[in-house]
Amino acid sequence: MTAKKKTLSVGVFLFLICLSFLVLFPFGALVLASLNPAAELMRFGLNLHIEPEKLSLNNYRYLFSEEARLYLQWFKNSVLLTVLSTIVTLFFSSMVGYALAIYRFKGRNFILGLVVFVMMIPVEIMMLPMFKEMISFHLINTYWGVILPFAVSPFAVFFFRQFTLGLPKELLDAARIDGCSEFGIFFRVMAPLMIPAFGAMGILQALNSWNNFLWPLIVLRTNDMLNLPIGLSGLLTPYGNNYNILISGSVLTVLPMLVLFLFFQRFFIAGLTVGGVKG
Repeated sequence: MTAKKKTLSVGVFLFLICLSFLVLFPFGALVLASLNPAAELMRFGLNLHIEPEKLSLNNYRYLFSEEARLYLQWFKNSVLLTVLSTIVTLFFSSMVGYALAIYRFKGRNFILGLVVFVMMIPVEIMMLPMFKEMISFHLINTYWGVILPFAVSPFAVFFFRQFTLGLPKELLDAARIDGCSEFGIFFRVMAPLMIPAFGAMGILQALNSWNNFLWPLIVLRTNDMLNLPIGLSGLLTPYGNNYNILISGSVLTVLPMLVLFLFFQRFFIAGLTVGGVKG
């Protein structure tokens, strides 16, 4: 390696280190704030200043006490909503994307164009008609009222279609010759080949559902039904009397998605790269 390439590599490495620091600084400051008394946050704000004698896990212990029972309920609600929403969205979106990629039928291009068109429409524009629809279905203040309007994601449909276009079509003919039904072909032959796509889209959908704020805020009404983003936002007051739950609860909110990505990052990278270069 020449001296010029070494210098360039060192420069890129230092740049990435600085960029990583800028990205991790807010989270690091949040973790430190969660280990300090809430009064310290009100006095000094978020910072990386460490005073070992003030650090403790009292805020985290408080989260699991009887006084903070609502936080645990919000956490359970978020987990349930995320799991159900991700499973439902992956199931229906993968089937729609698969059908648009494999089958030739009248109106297929129109449906595909409609999917792309819906992707360009901001979700906020559709909130009012979706809210009226949930009222007519009597799904206000229910988990299904949060999940069903997004059971089929246009982005996920398009992603699965692009991924399916790169799969070998010879397997379809072989399965049909063996007498396999169309649903059997999808679930027994094609779905296992789509695992990288399921992994990539599963992470994206889970992250979107976990951080979902606006639509659950419209649909959910009672404290025991709220998810974490709504519940934690309600703890913000000018007096700082809830910061012990807010800060430590925010740190724990990050952990599930971090663990999910660490476990499924192999599928995430494979799904994005394969789906992006084929079709």
